Amino acid sequence: MGEQGDARSGAGGVAGEVPEAALGALRALADRVLAGDRRACARAISIVEDEAAGAERLLEALAPAVGRARRIGVTGPPGAGKSTLVEALVLELRRRGRTVGVVCVDPTSPFTGGALLGDRIRMDRVATDPGVFIRSMASRGSLGGLSAKTHEALDVLDAAGREVLVVETVGVGQSEVEVASTADTTVVVVSPESGDGIQAMKAGLMEVAQVFCVNKADREGTDRFVRELEAMLELAHGHGAPGRPTWSPPVLQTVAIRGDGVPALLDAVLRHQEHLATSGELARHRRRIARDRVRELVERARARSFWTPARVAALDDLAAGVDDRTVTPYEAARRLLALPT
Repeated sequence: MGEQGDARSGAGGVAGEVPEAALGALRALADRVLAGDRRACARAISIVEDEAAGAERLLEALAPAVGRARRIGVTGPPGAGKSTLVEALVLELRRRGRTVGVVCVDPTSPFTGGALLGDRIRMDRVATDPGVFIRSMASRGSLGGLSAKTHEALDVLDAAGREVLVVETVGVGQSEVEVASTADTTVVVVSPESGDGIQAMKAGLMEVAQVFCVNKADREGTDRFVRELEAMLELAHGHGAPGRPTWSPPVLQTVAIRGDGVPALLDAVLRHQEHLATSGELARHRRRIARDRVRELVERARARSFWTPARVAALDDLAAGVDDRTVTPYEAARRLLALPT
């Protein structure tokens, strides 16, 4: 990541001025990404993640080749075995002849600001496979939002010709739900002994999941847990809209560390994606994603243009006033908005 300079164009904002020589280098890099060059993919994702100069131009050059890959989101409570399951899914995809790109959203290191966990180390059975590209991304400290960064990294791998893209999130917070919702199919992973698993699903995952996976299914209490989960799903999805094809999320059981149940899980994911295509929901889903992305890009561009040096300085002064209670936060916001551009 150290190859980029400090200049920033804003990958999701208004493109800044990029020297002609740099544009030539970006075009050459885009050509290498389109040819599937692994090092070029790593460099391109670093440019996007760091918001280095020319990031938006690079993404625009790749955009015509984006949209071919199938996208799978994997999320769920910590400790459910998501990374092990993702590795097992990747192995199964490779057995079926598919090339794969994996983006792992990890906690942020408090010292470096980078991804804290080493997924390329954890997924050692697939890390050296040339048909697999794995990238870890930090979950916090990303200007413009985690979901945008993750989606842009997936776009790079999509343009590079990876047939299946998998994004694994670190937990079940709102940002993880947002990232998972950018996938075509989201797999929610829980384990039988996770007492907070059902509560976590009530907090938002029930709405975004298309497939549920009870991992570590060789442990005690699995059958009871599966029955409870299926009962909840029946209540949530038992009545679809009349005349409209519906999808009822299946509950699959796996022991990812042994690979048990993983082929059936992948089959369920592929059935859901076939359902999306035949029902017309895939087009509607991707249209919603496109709309949300455009809105987010506009908001990011407006935020960058708003925070001029003068407004940053004014913010520091107003924050001091809020702290000593001589000004309210609402008055401080009004004063910032009233400052000339």
